[in-house]
Amino acid sequence: MKTISGIIKGILNIIKELFKDPIGRIGLIGVGIIILLSLFAPAIAPYDITEMFTKNKMVAPNGEFLFGTDNFGRDVFSRIIYGARVSLKVGIISVGISATCGYILGMAAGYFEGIVDSIIMRFMDILFAFPSILLALFIVSALGPSLNNTMIAIGIVNTPVFTRTVRASVISVKSMEYIVSAKSIGLKTINIILKHITPNILAPFTVQATLALSGAILTEASLSFLGLGIQPPDPSWGSMLSESRKYMEKAPWLAIAPAIFIICTILSFNILGDSLRDVLDPKLKL
Repeated sequence: MKTISGIIKGILNIIKELFKDPIGRIGLIGVGIIILLSLFAPAIAPYDITEMFTKNKMVAPNGEFLFGTDNFGRDVFSRIIYGARVSLKVGIISVGISATCGYILGMAAGYFEGIVDSIIMRFMDILFAFPSILLALFIVSALGPSLNNTMIAIGIVNTPVFTRTVRASVISVKSMEYIVSAKSIGLKTINIILKHITPNILAPFTVQATLALSGAILTEASLSFLGLGIQPPDPSWGSMLSESRKYMEKAPWLAIAPAIFIICTILSFNILGDSLRDVLDPKLKL
């Protein structure tokens, strides 16, 4: 119970520090809005995402349809709200995959070094050699377009970044005196890793996870735009942008709404990540 209360207290202190920074406040509020939209999508969205108003196709934004309707007569606002849920789900799960794999691989490479480090980091270098979007396209093309495969692809693409982040932090921490002392008294490796090293690498790890969320959301939107991400009838900001290309002149609101949400979401996560870095490691603040 003390551990849980300590974690909660630590999170509240971080939020308090973020609110002291005007930029951090903007990022925190922006991310909070996206999370709330995702959690309460059924209550916020006025219509079902598959409901078609055949007599109101491509209607401009008005009192009844806040963001207008698309070429099928579906409410764009409702689809945007549910699209936030999809984007956040993909972002959290894919980053969870990459963070878990990156933590394990980075910890092994940084702690054991030698041949283990060489094998792991050479494999990460191979993944780094490919542009992230091309690697994601290749993986999704091989596995097939679907929500699960999109999350797996994005998770694999982001793994090298987490691996390098954890490895660099572990190498820096494990040379400290308390780690050397723990080894000298015969403390088990797993205990050293979990109780002494992990708590001291959480700051850069958390910042990297926050920044990776924005990249994951952008990658998902890009894959969906190309038709290899979220498949209809599930709404995705990327697929909504793709569908709107044919009607840019006649119905520009079809492209404007998802584009604004993509930009604002990515910007909010990036701002939050930068502010979080300054809070967790004040030495990096210029």
